[in-house]
Amino acid sequence: MGGIRDLLGANRDYRRLLSAGLISQTGDWVVSTGLAYHVYVLTGSTLSSAAMLLAGRLPDVLLGSAAGVLADRWDRRRLLVIADVLLALGLLPLLAVREPGQAWIVYGVALWTGVVSTVLFPAQKALVPQIVSSTQLLRANALQGQTGQAARLLGALVGGAAVGAGGLAAVVWIGVAGFVVSALLLSGLRGPGRAPAATTTIGGQWVSGLRLAGSDRGVRLLVTYMVITGLGEGVFATLAAPFVADVLDGSADAYGLFLSAQAVGGIAGGLLIAARLGDVTPRVLFGWGTVVFGLADLALFTYPLMTRELWPAFALIALAGLPAAAAMAGLTTYAQTVTGGDRLGAVFGLLASAHAATSLLGMALAGLLGNRLGIVPMLCLHAGGLITAGTLVVAATRRSSRRP
Repeated sequence: MGGIRDLLGANRDYRRLLSAGLISQTGDWVVSTGLAYHVYVLTGSTLSSAAMLLAGRLPDVLLGSAAGVLADRWDRRRLLVIADVLLALGLLPLLAVREPGQAWIVYGVALWTGVVSTVLFPAQKALVPQIVSSTQLLRANALQGQTGQAARLLGALVGGAAVGAGGLAAVVWIGVAGFVVSALLLSGLRGPGRAPAATTTIGGQWVSGLRLAGSDRGVRLLVTYMVITGLGEGVFATLAAPFVADVLDGSADAYGLFLSAQAVGGIAGGLLIAARLGDVTPRVLFGWGTVVFGLADLALFTYPLMTRELWPAFALIALAGLPAAAAMAGLTTYAQTVTGGDRLGAVFGLLASAHAATSLLGMALAGLLGNRLGIVPMLCLHAGGLITAGTLVVAATRRSSRRP
């Protein structure tokens, strides 16, 4: 734990960035969880719930690359503060929702939130190398990933309780408070937030970002990885509930525990990387972490062939969280070092866009083929995709290490 203490104790700006991320992401999970429940209760329509989710996800597909360019063009600290303020203001129209005919307000807020949120991922990831030394970069990324899992675990719990106790208004005010506090923390960052000056227009940078994926071997590897794993994550997001309910004969409570165990595993993995493995080569964690993650998922999805006991599912998905955290920390650090600081936003925006697009495709394929091919075979394809993607990373890094 000494490495974590050194990082947090000596770097005030990183503490603020980490705290702001935890608070804003928790608020975001509170809103998304409470809103999903409220929309279904309000309309009684699964189509309405799906439309809300689609409105929130589409901006990542359509605007991810352009949002990444903004993170290279503007002061990243200021961009994050403005985004938090706009997210807080954007939630207020939800206070007017009273009846099913006002569901269009929910869709509008979901779309607005999705558009503004596209800048958060590339700006945050591109800012970390500006305020953390290269020797602490992997540890810092691991801790950031751990806070995301903690926010998911806490936010989903609070969101469900808040909408049940205080209705949609309670959810809105919790979300607003989270974004405002995050903005205040980020406004106090003292480290350099401005990216190196760009000499081209935003449109020109966006085109150059796409060209970078074609010309830079490292970026091309990252995009390929995100396409493969994004497809699998879309499959998992769609079939996780049917897996618990139909394959394991579990209840709704069991599904909640299943997701909670996943988050707990991610938290433990992030802390382990930050505390013990902060000096490991990022590419090793990136590649081998993904391979082990895929093998753990394969064990999770195939063990019901022998028994339908629920406890192995909880244990295995928590265990899978450890290599998943390693893979994500390695991926982020590798991406931060594979290209120049003036193009980091564009790279992360491109990765977010590729991941979001293929996730939607994976959801569609799971919906169309889940009944035909079976839940377990489809989920095994997801695990196989992880193993394939990790193997590609391992092979690519071995080739690069052999070059003189």
